[in-house]
Amino acid sequence: MSLSPTPLAAGEASTPTSWLDEIPARLAEIERAQLRRQRRVTMPGQGAQLWVDGALMLAFCSNDYLGLATHPALAQAARDASWTYGVGAGGSPMVSGHSVANAALEQALAEFVQLPRALYFYAGYATNTGIIPALVGPGDALFSDALNHACLIDGARLSGAQIHRYAHADLVALEQALAQSTQRRKLVISDAVFSMDGDVADIRALLALCERYDALLLLDDAHGFGVLGPQGRGSLAEAGLTGAQAARRVLYMATLSKAAGVAGAFVAGDATLIEWLLQKARTYTFATAAPALLANALRTSVHLIEQGDALRAQLQARVAQLRAGLLPLCNAATGWRLLDSRTPVQALVIGDNARALAAMESLRQQGLWVPAIRPPTVPAGTARLRIALSAAHTAHDVQRLVDALSEIARRR
Repeated sequence: MSLSPTPLAAGEASTPTSWLDEIPARLAEIERAQLRRQRRVTMPGQGAQLWVDGALMLAFCSNDYLGLATHPALAQAARDASWTYGVGAGGSPMVSGHSVANAALEQALAEFVQLPRALYFYAGYATNTGIIPALVGPGDALFSDALNHACLIDGARLSGAQIHRYAHADLVALEQALAQSTQRRKLVISDAVFSMDGDVADIRALLALCERYDALLLLDDAHGFGVLGPQGRGSLAEAGLTGAQAARRVLYMATLSKAAGVAGAFVAGDATLIEWLLQKARTYTFATAAPALLANALRTSVHLIEQGDALRAQLQARVAQLRAGLLPLCNAATGWRLLDSRTPVQALVIGDNARALAAMESLRQQGLWVPAIRPPTVPAGTARLRIALSAAHTAHDVQRLVDALSEIARRR
């Protein structure tokens, strides 16, 4: 929101003030629009439980899709590494921060996603805001799905490239924009699993367009890595696109803070292209590396993901159970919509900001923590409950949520 001065009313005297004095009024505007956000103080409980501001809740807010964030093997791996490496990296990866553990993790990640080389970053946001400007700049063309995550949007803006924003999943519009582009360097960026809707991009079709128009495809698989594809290898593997077939034309990015249960992110692809990013991504070169204890924990996580078919089956059972329970509640009487998704991200669109907040509060009073997501995170008029499922949820947990939402629907 702009902090430009509010125009004076007719006849009102001009009193010199600092622009900083206007911030309280601007905050009040956010409050009136039901858009003010509030941090909560949390601590893990048992299973899918979470202490929120001192109250124990059954949580449907975490992206810990496989329930690995509190896994004892990950904690032990981090503990063991802390005695060898300490707790801090001490420097940039280009200076002293690229530890033995970090190097081993990059090798493990590349092998897991079946691409030639991987580069490990300290955070997902930093990955996309660093690699996009390293790939394209002024005079180049960039094509972005309208519902891409903020880190892709911000990376695109930082690049200075000409941005073509196409309607969500509208590949006809994307092809028209690619066909009309006269720029030599073209980059298509897309979430693989869209973080607020939960749907999966048509990756094979996106790649086909990139092949046809000599573009590079950057996929952000933050919400697919560990969940989709054989052994949880991600959306690219689920589409059958790995190895040399994908490496020339695709950069695969995924975060390690969701299904992997730790922190950080990586980008994988053609070895030469990854070397270029290592040289040119400013958020890699000029930031302190992720600590080795996290890298060590992540290697254990990759192993658990690979062996985690039972966890993924349990997760899919909870997805099916939730959808079966909520679809009957989505009708003209409630005005609710459950967006089509086969992933752990289940969006129950309520529409109005105040109504979404009221539903969230009603659930909180029943010991259920489900976040209300409002603009600008989602488009205006589509405020929603973003229900995040995990293999840590039991059938009883999901039924509690369905029953609570059914009661809210009856009161409509």
